[in-house]
Amino acid sequence: MKRSVEIYDTTLRDGSQGEGINFSVHDKLRIAERLDAFGVHYIEGGWPGSNPKDIEFFAQARRRRWRNARLAAFGSTRRKGIPVDRDEQVRLLLEAETPVVTIYGKTSLLHVREVLRCKPEENLAMIRETVRYLKDHGRTVIYDAEHCIDGYKLDPDYAMATLKAAAEAGADLVVICDTNGGSLMREVAEVTALAVRTLPCPVGIHTHDDIGLGVANALAAVEAGAVHVQGTINGYGERTGNCNLTSVIPCLTFKMGLKTVPRRSLRKLKELSQFVDEIANLRPNPRQPWVGSAAFAHKGGTHVNAVQKITASYEHIDPALVGNSRTVLVSDLAGRSNILMKARELGFRLHPDMPEVKEILRLVKEREHQGYEYEAAPASLALLIRGVLEHNPELLFTVETYHVSMRRDAQESICEATVKVRVGDQVHHTVAEGDGPVNALDGALRAALVRSFPELRKVRLTDYKVRILDSAAGTAAKTRVLIESTDGHEEWGTVGVSENIVEASLQALADSLEYALLRKNRLRRRHAKGS
Repeated sequence: MKRSVEIYDTTLRDGSQGEGINFSVHDKLRIAERLDAFGVHYIEGGWPGSNPKDIEFFAQARRRRWRNARLAAFGSTRRKGIPVDRDEQVRLLLEAETPVVTIYGKTSLLHVREVLRCKPEENLAMIRETVRYLKDHGRTVIYDAEHCIDGYKLDPDYAMATLKAAAEAGADLVVICDTNGGSLMREVAEVTALAVRTLPCPVGIHTHDDIGLGVANALAAVEAGAVHVQGTINGYGERTGNCNLTSVIPCLTFKMGLKTVPRRSLRKLKELSQFVDEIANLRPNPRQPWVGSAAFAHKGGTHVNAVQKITASYEHIDPALVGNSRTVLVSDLAGRSNILMKARELGFRLHPDMPEVKEILRLVKEREHQGYEYEAAPASLALLIRGVLEHNPELLFTVETYHVSMRRDAQESICEATVKVRVGDQVHHTVAEGDGPVNALDGALRAALVRSFPELRKVRLTDYKVRILDSAAGTAAKTRVLIESTDGHEEWGTVGVSENIVEASLQALADSLEYALLRKNRLRRRHAKGS
């Protein structure tokens, strides 16, 4: 039998304490349902004693069926000087009606004396009485030993006495917490190993990432005997965040050979990561280990050449195992292998000996030197490849002239754009207003083209980025514009470069619409062949 490690998710409580993160009750329920389907063992829903939103979450959660996870309410030990059965916060923990209650207590004498301002013996009594009271009411009790590693460094005997107080009172699990996130792996392993040897109950680990060791410290604790890991999706949390579950789960599974969530769920790990980012209204981190868009991206020519022959040469695991995919980047570092693999990814069939491959590579390197960037603009790269393969094919449309102006009245500034577009023998001349020059230009260009291509009504911009390439040139500096677009089914990126930001924007806009039309035509041909 494989050794098992429980996964305890605290995204909805500890994760929501991260800067810029604010979940509604509906958000929390959606995330909890997705976590349950993924197969985590515990979902910490929040602290019912801290705010009405968490009380409402637990009220709604009671009416739902949880298939895999056990819901936990979070709180603290009773307050000093107050009997546990009269503590309002403890009462709310019971009223949440969750099968699991997680409470934290003080492990460090510094906090006992300077924060709680109570005697060490009183703190031990607060731990014992709260755990026993919750157990007497039929709850599974997880005890989080706050500041455990720092408390152990300050006074090992007292720190261990707090852990024993929780365990002897009936805690089902004692969790070692590196609350300040400043401990090293050997320190975490030492305290965990001692707790495993000493306590009559299982031991877990809760780490923070203040020095970048949140995941490493959790793994060190597991190697020392911990059987339960707490963390958050994408590492959300106070300060620099918590142990990142999207990293620690695959590490435990694939690198340490331990049983965590169902193996089939790991193929949805990237999807889960992006879902939680979307609910939190955060852009996914492309450099996130395992699940980021760059996690299996290859740019250097020698790397791509090697991966083309054997993927294990530059990949530590098959990306599909965590729901990710291999990406080949094309830049001035590209080699022939980059072009071949990226072209195949974009739907072109190239042979290594074709002279066009050399020409595509030359153009890519030349344009990257001018400031173009194709890593985030695969649609512009597809148009470049098409242009070489079809030997400068006739464009579907041509922007012959454009003009952008601004007028200001007493209340507001209004931008206006005029565009003259040729489609075959037809010329469309349109005018549009917008919130800014690029918005007005976008409106005028679309208005001109939808007369001939009504399918472009579905295309819209989803992102617009501007980068000054050579700021030392002042107002004459080159500008790179990256645009992301969608038709509701697919997303694509395009790029434009010019000393004139409007001209650079027009290049990217025109590429976006040209790609949308070519994609539509390609789908039509594919459908015709299929029928």
